[in-house]
Amino acid sequence: MNNTDIDILKYVSRVLIILLILPLHELAHALVAKKLGDDTASMQGRLTLNPIAHIDPLGAILLISTGFGWAKPVPINPLRMKHYRSGISLTALAGPVSNLIAAFVLCIIYNLALCFAPIVENINSSSYSPASSFMLIILFMYQINIGLAVFNLIPIPPLDGYNIISYFLPDKLIAFLQRNNQWISIAFLIFILALNNLPDNYNFLYIISNKISVLIYSSLSWITEVIGYGAIGA
Repeated sequence: MNNTDIDILKYVSRVLIILLILPLHELAHALVAKKLGDDTASMQGRLTLNPIAHIDPLGAILLISTGFGWAKPVPINPLRMKHYRSGISLTALAGPVSNLIAAFVLCIIYNLALCFAPIVENINSSSYSPASSFMLIILFMYQINIGLAVFNLIPIPPLDGYNIISYFLPDKLIAFLQRNNQWISIAFLIFILALNNLPDNYNFLYIISNKISVLIYSSLSWITEVIGYGAIGA
């Protein structure tokens, strides 16, 4: 498989993230908000896995081009929640948690696939095959999910990380950030583009994501050890 094939699969993975994972991320926000007493997202049709309800054009374009992006924020009304400040934080936390859960599931699929002899034979071959393409797509989606979780936990608006820490922020600071939301949004876009052009060894998102990726993969490597690498169908 040549570099062009790998690049194509990388972009296919990013499109699948937009169609499958971003809706899951937003659905997680909507579900937790409803559980906490706010059904605003549900009333506006956001309690769904339908990607059409969640896709943000700019966020989708950035995700395809940089690997980091977002969907349309789920509308919430904290005043309808049982506990205003903690409700905002818990609703925000649900998104990154959903990405980490998806990463775990993808890693399990990847490790289980490595137990099948035909798949192992195909991925060890240098030529293109559906099996090797499938494995690369799973691996790319695994890495992107972890990257999205880490990215969304950055504590700057409009990311989930800001809403998570807002529970601990003074009201004056929150009001200041809301007044300057437009300038913060512009700075945020510049930040993403600058981050994407940093070498991997200087990119803190890549460094943190890579450590988490290794940690999750290591915690699930027992699957191939117990069943056997390429043992099924050998």
